[in-house]
Amino acid sequence: MHKLRFLVSRRWIAFALVVVFLAWVAWRLGEWQFHRLDDRRDRNAIIERNEEAGPAPVAEVMAPGQPVAADSEWRIVEATGTYAVDDTVIVRYRTREGEAGVDVVVPLELADGSSMLVDRGWYATTNRGATTADVPAPPSGEVTVTGWVRQDAEGDSTEVSGQSTRAVNSEEIGRALDREVMGGWVDLRSESPEPAEALLPVELPELNNGPHFFYGLQWWFFGALAIFGFLFLVYDELRGGRGPARPTVERPTPQPAGPRRKTWRERLDSGSEDDEDDVADRAGSEAAEQPAVDREHHARQE
Repeated sequence: MHKLRFLVSRRWIAFALVVVFLAWVAWRLGEWQFHRLDDRRDRNAIIERNEEAGPAPVAEVMAPGQPVAADSEWRIVEATGTYAVDDTVIVRYRTREGEAGVDVVVPLELADGSSMLVDRGWYATTNRGATTADVPAPPSGEVTVTGWVRQDAEGDSTEVSGQSTRAVNSEEIGRALDREVMGGWVDLRSESPEPAEALLPVELPELNNGPHFFYGLQWWFFGALAIFGFLFLVYDELRGGRGPARPTVERPTPQPAGPRRKTWRERLDSGSEDDEDDVADRAGSEAAEQPAVDREHHARQE
């Protein structure tokens, strides 16, 4: 066990804590994706069941001041009334395939005096947006409408200003229009009689599982990869953990020095005749040079 003592060092303890944290985060994100998958499957089942049920009278599903139940969303309802064109509300920032546009919400006045908010569809606009006067008018007179029930949006985006909003909330719109409206709203499916210029119908949700399953697997894989990488580094440390080899530098081989030239005294002592002649010549040369050196020395002194 003494080989594992390095694991109790500060560096390895900090490293292990980071790996554990990353693995935990990846596990939680994977679970979140699988929870979203379950929610999507439940929603798909509700939509399919409500689609098969056929249209129901609006009073059976919606009521003034009452929120729409979760299992009633995407239920098909039918109502007859008259559009209150002057109370049209524009829902901003509704792009489709990169094109700017708005949704057009118009209250449908019912026989009991209440109103049902109907999102009649999407209308393309310029970047400046659109006003209630710009969008095509709905059918006049009595109209029979069928549509999918939707739950109210929440948050700051539901604020209504100048008959314009970013998300539909029946309570906020009813307060802004001073009108009693049913809780929730309806995405238009059909209206009779048909308008002179129809808006693009709403985009219905796709009844598939989406990417949540594979996203969940990816997060879990990242967590497992972090743990595997930590264990591999521990194994590498136990094995010796050699770092990358340093490049070797070849040093030049020292060359043997040549034979040292003997001084004239050493050659004189050796007793060679040639050396004696050479020594004599060098001695004479040095004797000849000595007067010149002495003269130069005296000249400098003067």
